[in-house]
Amino acid sequence: MGLLDLLCAASMPVLKILLMTALGSFLALDGVDILGESARKHLNAVVFFVFNPALVGSNLARTFTLESLSLLWYMPLNVLITFAIGSVLGWVLIKITKVAQHLKGLVLGSCAAGNLGNMPLIIIPAICREKASPFGAADICQTYGLAYASLSMAIGAVCLWSYVYNIVRLSSSNIRKEVYKNDCTDNTKSDNCEEPLLPSEGCSSEDYGCQFSPKGISDGNRKVKFLDNIKQHFKIFQTKINLKALLTPSTTGAIVGFLIGVVPQLRNSMIGNAAPLRVIQDSATMLGHSAIPTVTLILGGNLLKGLKGSGIPPSLIIGIIMVRYILLPLLGIIIVKGAIHFGLVHSDPLYQFVLLLQFALPPAMNIGTMTQMFGAGESECSVIFLWTYALSSVSLTLWSTFFMWLVA
Repeated sequence: MGLLDLLCAASMPVLKILLMTALGSFLALDGVDILGESARKHLNAVVFFVFNPALVGSNLARTFTLESLSLLWYMPLNVLITFAIGSVLGWVLIKITKVAQHLKGLVLGSCAAGNLGNMPLIIIPAICREKASPFGAADICQTYGLAYASLSMAIGAVCLWSYVYNIVRLSSSNIRKEVYKNDCTDNTKSDNCEEPLLPSEGCSSEDYGCQFSPKGISDGNRKVKFLDNIKQHFKIFQTKINLKALLTPSTTGAIVGFLIGVVPQLRNSMIGNAAPLRVIQDSATMLGHSAIPTVTLILGGNLLKGLKGSGIPPSLIIGIIMVRYILLPLLGIIIVKGAIHFGLVHSDPLYQFVLLLQFALPPAMNIGTMTQMFGAGESECSVIFLWTYALSSVSLTLWSTFFMWLVA
């Protein structure tokens, strides 16, 4: 297969994304106001809570069994590697550009977390439908391609909301602490600047939690105190790591899909033309098909914010683009090819293509949601997304062409 054919096959999905993104931007204009900010917010909630879980769950339930899961164990490791390398490169970029404190979490997250769900869900089925696709029959390619992309989305969602979420949260909380400290310095007698409570009388400074000595305390009281300490430490852990954020709807949909796929009784009752409960699977599949176009329209509307600009330095944008579109894909080729050489990845070219594609994707869109939640770097995030997603049309086309040539 010629390089020109591969280039055409890789460019068609990206052109489709551009057309749908442009339509979303048009619908979000003030003069049109069909997809305004409030509409995008509500539509994004429907995608987040309904469309994405249905898409992930239905695809995983239909394609995965215990046998197939044994072949795909490397994908979670591959996603973790992309996050680890991106974090290291992002940390280097922060040191070089001397980023402001409130942008450190945004920069680190943009370098570490790629759009592991929505972009593969759009690109891979479109490539499968092209005549020049090197991945075989279109229907089989699309079925397994969506399954690989769904697994990528589920793993990426766990890493994103457990790792990047807390980085952005800690970065924004440090800013709030500095503001609070400055306010207290300016007005030391303010009611909002109270001194920390001192330990109770009879407790030393080292025993700040008033952990009394065993003398004079019954065994029952010590057990109650021990249980209270466990509860207190668990609450502190919950505060530092948002456990609820780990179980996103997409992750829950993936868990349900895995259970249906690997448990024969559930699979036989829902999957297949003769399954008695096939209407559940069919309904979930219909809902899932709405996720891809809806997400692309929302993406187009959100990118309008970046046109207004902000005070973010150009060197920072260039650095993020170099990390995501040059350094990560090059390192990804070395890592995935090494895994193939040592027999860690099975011989399916489509699976290898998905692993390579995970290193070349633009930043995850949910990072924008996080900056909105914590009020740190929201306008800067829009500018970063505008440039990274605008250049992704060229980058994804070239890298997809090269990746297909490597695995074909």
